[in-house]
Amino acid sequence: MSQIQTITSNPRRLEKFVHAIIWIVLFLVPVLFGRRDSETLSLHEYLRFFILMSGTLVVFYVNYGYLVKRFLFTRRFWLYLFSNLLLFAVAIVVSRLLVNLIQGPEGVFLGRGFRIPVHFLMFGDAVKYAFITILSIALKATSSWYQIDTERKELEKQRSEAELQNLKNQLNPHFLFNTLNNIYSLIAINGEQAQESVHKLSRLLRYMLYDSAHAFVPLGKDIDFVRDYVELMRIRMPEHVDLKTEIEIEQPGVLIAPLLFISPVENAFKHGVSNSKPSFIHIEIIASGKQIKCLIRNSFFPKDEEDNSGSGIGLVNLKKRLDLLYPGNYELTYGQSDETYHCELILRIKNEN
Repeated sequence: MSQIQTITSNPRRLEKFVHAIIWIVLFLVPVLFGRRDSETLSLHEYLRFFILMSGTLVVFYVNYGYLVKRFLFTRRFWLYLFSNLLLFAVAIVVSRLLVNLIQGPEGVFLGRGFRIPVHFLMFGDAVKYAFITILSIALKATSSWYQIDTERKELEKQRSEAELQNLKNQLNPHFLFNTLNNIYSLIAINGEQAQESVHKLSRLLRYMLYDSAHAFVPLGKDIDFVRDYVELMRIRMPEHVDLKTEIEIEQPGVLIAPLLFISPVENAFKHGVSNSKPSFIHIEIIASGKQIKCLIRNSFFPKDEEDNSGSGIGLVNLKKRLDLLYPGNYELTYGQSDETYHCELILRIKNEN
């Protein structure tokens, strides 16, 4: 079983295996089906068939393995035509000479003194070789297309993975920068809470460094990460900030790409809190069936132009990641309405993730 799996998982080995089976069956056709008159196939007759079939095999693989790629695919048509004419001539002459050693030089005996002249047989060989050449072109073109398509997909996958890793590398320092600023502000207010915040931050970073390194993580783990982040931010929220969370997850074990929700949540805390004015942040994450909905509404207090912490690269990176990971399976809208900012992400997931 393991050998069969190895063959089927390797396209090149599978191709060679299929070719071998086909040619073995073709060479055994006279033995398997015999003659119409039910007489036993003689050794001379099978040798004649074997020689002629071997000529066909040579023409096929010289074209399939060399001539098509070397001349036809490089648009050197006249060289390809000349090479095949030469190949046909050599294959016909050699195979007929070998056949004549077996049955004599006069031609093929059909009975009652009638024989087919050799030059008619050679013309038949040329037609047969022309057909097998066309077949080799078709198969080689299909094989080359499949190989090119496979290589293209592999390169696209490598490019996507590299871009995703680059986006995550941008996200991590940005998130750390904002959180450390919050803890730094908290140290002067309450040292004990600052220590607790450092502990929460270490748990968050552990998730970002290790769990989020996987392509997919359980939804429950990613939501726990969001909860920890919100609780960390709640510690230093002024009393006039209305912070509400509503999280309902039906299937916490379903797999999703990590760190999809933290960017809009982080963005709400960056832009939704004022030290002096009434503020609010409402976070709603509902996962039901194959759909996850994340809706965040917050009061909007845009940062000063000189404040780089409000540069907003998080949502831009989020959209790029969604384009790579869930093309056509997500909706992301965000923007300002009066003094309220909203961000809504609807994600359609598949069970096989």
